[in-house]
Amino acid sequence: MKLNYNKAEYVASYGKYSQIPPAERIEIAFAGHSNVGKSTLINKLFNRKNLARVSSVPGKTATINFYGLENIYFVDLPGYGYAKVAKSEKERWAGLIDGYLGSDRDIRLVFMLIDMRHAPTKDDVKMIDYLIDTETPFVLVMTKADKLKKTEREKRMEAFRTEIPCFDDMHIVPFSSVTLEGIDEIRAITEEICDD
Repeated sequence: MKLNYNKAEYVASYGKYSQIPPAERIEIAFAGHSNVGKSTLINKLFNRKNLARVSSVPGKTATINFYGLENIYFVDLPGYGYAKVAKSEKERWAGLIDGYLGSDRDIRLVFMLIDMRHAPTKDDVKMIDYLIDTETPFVLVMTKADKLKKTEREKRMEAFRTEIPCFDDMHIVPFSSVTLEGIDEIRAITEEICDD
C-alpha cells in the first residue's frame, strides 16, 4: 500500500482517555520519553514543518494527538518520564498512555523511540517490557543518530544489548531528523503493516 504522506492531517487531541471516540481505523502509535523526538519524527514522516508541534521544552505533548492519513490514524502519545511535572499531571499522562495501549483499539504497531546517545531510562525499559508482555508489535526507533560519530554509535548499539531486554530480537531503526536516515524504512514498515 503506497501512502501519500503529504496528505496527512491533524485530526484531534485528547487530554483524557475517556474523551477518545471509538476506534474506526487502524492505528500506529509513537511512544517514548519526553523530548525524544516523537513530534519531529511525525513531521519528517509527513514532509511537514509543523503538523506536530515541536518544542524544546520537554513534556510539551500532554495530550494524545491523532493525525489521519487514508485509513490510518497516527497517534502521538504524551512523552513520559519528565521530572518537572506535578504528580497529578504525571498520573494523568500515565492514565492516558495505559488507557490507550490497554484498550481494544486496532493498534497495529508502536514506534518506540529511544535517544541513541544515552542508555534507556527506567521508564523506557518499563515501556518495552509492557509492549513485550502485552504482545504489542513494536519497532525501536533510535533517534538523534546523526549526533554520534561512527565509533560512538557502535559503542552505544553494543551497550543497548545489555541495557534493553531482548534487544537482539527487535527491529531497530536508527533515525536522524537532520539526515533523514531511517525515514524510508519507517515508511516501508508502515506500508507493510497497513497491507496486512
